[in-house]
Amino acid sequence: MPSVKEILTTMDYGPAPEASGEVRGWLQARGRFGHLIGGAMTPPGTVVAVQNPATGETLAEVTRGSEAEVGAAVAAARAAAPGWAALSGHERAKWLYAIARTLQKREAFFRILEVLDTGKPIRETRDFDLPLAIRHVYHHAGWAELCADEFPGLVPLGTVAAILPAQAPLLMLAAKVAPALAAGNTVVLKPAEATPLSALAFAEICLEIGLPAGVLNIVTGDGATGAALAASPVDKITFTGTTEVGRTLRAATAGTGKALTLELGGKSPVLVFADADLDAAIEGVVAAAWTHQGQICATGPRIFVAEAVAETFTARLLTRLQKLRLGDPLDKCTDLGAVVSPARRTHLHALVAKGVAEGARLITADIPLPARGTFCAPGLLIDASPANPCVTEDLFGPIATLTSFRTPAEAVELANSTRSGLAASVWTENLTLAQDVAAKLATGTVWINCHALIDAAAPFGGRRDSGFGRSGGREGLRAQLRHPATTPVPEAPAPDFNPAPCPEAAAAQPIDRTAKLYIGGAQKRPEGGQSWRVTHQGREIGLAPLGGRKDIRNAVEAAHRAAGWSKLTGHVRAQVLYFLAENLALRTAEFETRLAETGHDPSEVGQTIRLAFRAAALADKIEGAVIQTKSQLLTLTRPEPWGVLGIACANRQPLLGLAALVLPAIAAGNRVVAIPAMAQPLVAADFAQVLDTSDVPGGVVNLISGPRDDLAKVLAGHDDVAALWYAGSPDGAAMVERESAASLKATWCPTLRDWAAQEMRETLEQATQTKTIWVPYGF
Repeated sequence: MPSVKEILTTMDYGPAPEASGEVRGWLQARGRFGHLIGGAMTPPGTVVAVQNPATGETLAEVTRGSEAEVGAAVAAARAAAPGWAALSGHERAKWLYAIARTLQKREAFFRILEVLDTGKPIRETRDFDLPLAIRHVYHHAGWAELCADEFPGLVPLGTVAAILPAQAPLLMLAAKVAPALAAGNTVVLKPAEATPLSALAFAEICLEIGLPAGVLNIVTGDGATGAALAASPVDKITFTGTTEVGRTLRAATAGTGKALTLELGGKSPVLVFADADLDAAIEGVVAAAWTHQGQICATGPRIFVAEAVAETFTARLLTRLQKLRLGDPLDKCTDLGAVVSPARRTHLHALVAKGVAEGARLITADIPLPARGTFCAPGLLIDASPANPCVTEDLFGPIATLTSFRTPAEAVELANSTRSGLAASVWTENLTLAQDVAAKLATGTVWINCHALIDAAAPFGGRRDSGFGRSGGREGLRAQLRHPATTPVPEAPAPDFNPAPCPEAAAAQPIDRTAKLYIGGAQKRPEGGQSWRVTHQGREIGLAPLGGRKDIRNAVEAAHRAAGWSKLTGHVRAQVLYFLAENLALRTAEFETRLAETGHDPSEVGQTIRLAFRAAALADKIEGAVIQTKSQLLTLTRPEPWGVLGIACANRQPLLGLAALVLPAIAAGNRVVAIPAMAQPLVAADFAQVLDTSDVPGGVVNLISGPRDDLAKVLAGHDDVAALWYAGSPDGAAMVERESAASLKATWCPTLRDWAAQEMRETLEQATQTKTIWVPYGF
C-alpha cells in the first residue's frame, strides 16, 4: 500500500467501483425478454444475446422482433391513439409526471444498467444521461399541460415510430417518447440491437404505473425489425443514427405522408482560437472526444486550432490524454469505458487504418488496455487532409482529428468542409469573434466556450447530411402536432404541351406575348432555345420559355450570389415587400386580364396584393428566444433562412399560388428558384416585371417555367438547394421526396389548397430552420 507521501506525489487514487448486484439480480431473474405490446410483455421469441462491452459477458437475451410482432405493436398503438389523444393535457401530464417520478426514484438502478449495457463510465451515465432523461420527461409533462393553450387548433399526428441509436439509449428514449406522449400521440419504440436493456426496464416502469395499454409499445430487434417498423402504417418516424440509414428512410417514406425527423451523423467541429483559454478548451475537447468516448453524434470531433497556439495546444492535449483513466466503467474514477460493441470497434479500427494510409498520423496515449472487453486507447490523428475519411466520416470512438488554421475565415471553411452539420463549439475570449463565427457555421447548434450541452428546453437537430427536424423545446413539441386534415382541392389540369423554337426576334410575336425566364434579375432565353405555346380553348395566348437542367443550374448559382438578401434585417425586407404590393396594385387591371384570358379567377390579384402586405408585415416578426436551460448560460434560439429554396407551384391559382409560396420564403430571408404554374406561365413573367420595379435584388427570386415535375426533380437532386417545397400531385410529391434523399434536403409538400385561406404563419414555419447558440453568462 502506498504511503501518504507517495499518494500526494503521484496524485493517484484507488478503485471506487459502484455495486451492480441489484441490476445483475434483475437481469438474472428475467433472463430472456419479450416485447411490450398492448400493455403486456410478450413471451420471448427468437432471442439474441446482449453483451456487456466491458467484459464480453452475456447480460440477457432479447427477442428479435419479427414483421408480425411489429405489426401487432403498431396495431396496439393505433388502437390506443384515439383514447390517448382525447385525454386532456392535464391527464397526460399526470401520466408523464408519474413516469418521471418513478424514473427519478430508480436513478441509481438505471445508471448502472446503462453502464453494463453500453460500456460507458458511470460518471457519464450518472452526471449526464440520467439527469437529462429525467429532465426530458418532467419538461414534457409541462408541455402536456400547456399544449392546448400554446398550440390552439393543432392535433396529434397519431402513432409515432421511434428508432434509437446504441449510444445514450435511455436519454434518447426520453427525448423521443416524452414529447410524443405529451402531444397526444402513441408510440412504438425500437431500441438499438446492442443496447436494448434500458428500454425494457423503462417498459416495466410504464406497466407499474398503469400507463394505458398500447400508448407505449417497445419492440426489440435488429435492422430488419427497424425496417419493418419504418414500413408499417405509422404517422411519423423519428430516427437517430447514421446518415446512410437516414437516406434509406427518406427514400422509403417518400409519398407515404409520414412525418420524418432525422438526427444523423455529426463530425462536430471544435474551433480553438489563439486567444482562447487553452486549459478550458482542452477540457472541453476531452469531454467531447474522450470522456463521452466520441459515441454521441455531437461529439467525436474534428479539432481545429489556430496555428499560433497549435503546437502548445497539441502538447498539452497529449499530456492530458496520458492522464485519462481507462478501465472498469463501473469505477467512479474511470474516464474511459469500452466502445459500445465489437462491430463498432472493428469499424473504428478499419477507418483509422484507412485514414493513416491516406496520410494522417495517429498518436495514441500509452494506456494499458484491459484483457477483456471492446476497449480502445484514446488517440489523436494529426496531419489529416480535409478529404481524409477520418475527417469526413463518424469514428464513434475515442479518436479525434486535429488540424491547424491561420485565419477565422479558414477556420469556418474547414469546419463547413464536410456535409455534416449537427453541432460545433467555438473557443475564444473575443465574444465578437465567437458570434461572427457562430453565425457562419452550417450547424444546428453552436456552443461558445463549452461543448456537448443539451437540455430538454433547447431545440437540437442538424443541417445537411446531419438530417432535418428538431427535438426538444417548443419546436420539438410542434413537430409532434399537425393541422387538422382538410379535403384537398382538385388540381387544375396541365395544359397541352407544344414545344416550339423560341422566336429569333421579338417581332415574331407581340412583345407582351413572348415571355422569358427570369434569372438573376434579368429576362433570359432558355439555354435550350425552346419555348411552348400557351393555349386556352383552342386559342393561342402566347409563347412561354421552356426551361431545363442548365437553366435550373444558372438560377441556383444566381440565388447563391444573392446571399446578401439573407443578411438584411426583416425591416428592410418588409419595405421591399410593401413596395412590391404597391406596384402590383398599380397593375391590377392588367393582371386581371392576364388571368381571365386563360379562365382563371381575376380576384386572385386582390388576394395576392393582400398576401404581399401580410408577408411584409410578418417579415420583421420572425422571432427567436432566450430559453431557460442551465444556470450561468444563455441559450438562444435563432430562426434562420434555409438559403436557396426550391419551389414548385400548383396549376390552380397561378398568380396567388406562386406568391403564397415565394413571398413568405423571401420575407424569411431565403432566395428562391420557383417553377410557376404551367396553366398560366405568362403571368409569372408579368410578376417578374413587378419584382424588377420593386427593388427586389437580382437573384432573390428566379422563375423557370416548364414541365413542373421534370424541373422539380432537378431541384430535388441539386446539392446546393437547401430545401424544396412542392405543391402538386401526390405522385410528384413522392418523386421529390425520393429524389431528395441523396442530399437529405428538407421537403414540404402541402396538400392542394385554396391559397387565399392559407395561414401564412404555417408557411413561415417552413421557411426557417433553428440554430441554437449556448453562451456562458454570469461566470
